[in-house]
Amino acid sequence: MQQGKTSFFSTRFIQFLGGKNTLFLLILLFLIGLIIWIFDVVSFVFYPLQVLLANVVLPVILATIAYYLLRPLLRKLIQFKVPKIWAIIIIFLVLIGLITLLIVLVFPFLKAQLTNLVQDFPEYFKQLVISIDAFLRNSIFSSYYLNLEFDVNTLMERIPEDIGNILQETVGGVASGIGRVISTLTGLILAIVTVPFILFYLLKDGERLPQYILNLLPPRIREDTHQVMKEADKQISAYIQGQILVSMCIGTMVFIGFLIIGMDYALLLGVLAMITSVVPYLGPIIAIAPAAVIAIVTSPFMLAKLAIVWTIVQLVEGKFISPQIMGKSLHIHPITIIFVLLTAGSLFGVPGVILGIPGYALLKVLVTHMYMLFKRRYNRHETTLNNHFESSKLED
Repeated sequence: MQQGKTSFFSTRFIQFLGGKNTLFLLILLFLIGLIIWIFDVVSFVFYPLQVLLANVVLPVILATIAYYLLRPLLRKLIQFKVPKIWAIIIIFLVLIGLITLLIVLVFPFLKAQLTNLVQDFPEYFKQLVISIDAFLRNSIFSSYYLNLEFDVNTLMERIPEDIGNILQETVGGVASGIGRVISTLTGLILAIVTVPFILFYLLKDGERLPQYILNLLPPRIREDTHQVMKEADKQISAYIQGQILVSMCIGTMVFIGFLIIGMDYALLLGVLAMITSVVPYLGPIIAIAPAAVIAIVTSPFMLAKLAIVWTIVQLVEGKFISPQIMGKSLHIHPITIIFVLLTAGSLFGVPGVILGIPGYALLKVLVTHMYMLFKRRYNRHETTLNNHFESSKLED
């Protein structure tokens, strides 16, 4: 009998490397790397696209956040037989009224507190340093601390000079890059002006947008794409609505608690807690820092009252508010959240910290669905091979 030819994939070397699947994977990785290198070489071609994205991303993100916050209200109005256009107009009128009330009633008081805090904070910081110095001199670490030859008065004298130098460098940098600063401010103003128009069309046609995208895709991938878009919409909606509501609850509780204990700048600190609570885990640490400085300088008893209020707020938020509002919609481990925040913050700064968690949730949805498709295809392929193998055994 004539021996069959040995295929290339049956050679010992290829089998040693793991077979044809491993070889195909290595070739695929090589081609991906080659494509990335080519795109890097001709990156100048995509500069207009980068400029377009830089100007479009911010208003689109802001409008999307507002859309997910207002969509439940729009659906409720439509359920009460209000025409969609009139429902959108009502929502815009209510928003304009709320923003006007905030500007007229809350903003002046908030501005006054912020101005006073900026003026008083250097004195708070000075008293804090003096208190820490006195504590260390009379503690069990006094011998080590005195060996450092640390002079508080010298530090206090140098702080105004250092601040002046920093301001001079900042002014010089701004003066040298005045064009860039004006360009950034112009882009920000245009983004804010553009948001209402994008929001109007999102509220008007947002429900039909997924179907429009699906119609552009090949029919065989529409069902899977629809599942991904549905899950992504659920994740984004749950996170944005839940996180904003939780942050508002935290800010309100902090404001009421600080008013009860007589903390200075209660409204400003409550607003700060509400804003920073948008960032999980790291936000509360940022919010408590200025309040702790003020409490330490005021009195040890105020620090104890601050600790009680903050503990109550965190317990109520962790045990009652977050489980009821957000539930387990994201299914992200706390350690993963911290890593995502640190990584996104290092890569993209403040926007990365704010958008890192929803971005990770979307990426997780996409990767999970791609893995399920791969697993489904692999299992079908494996079943076909097993059936072929069983039929061969029966024929033998």
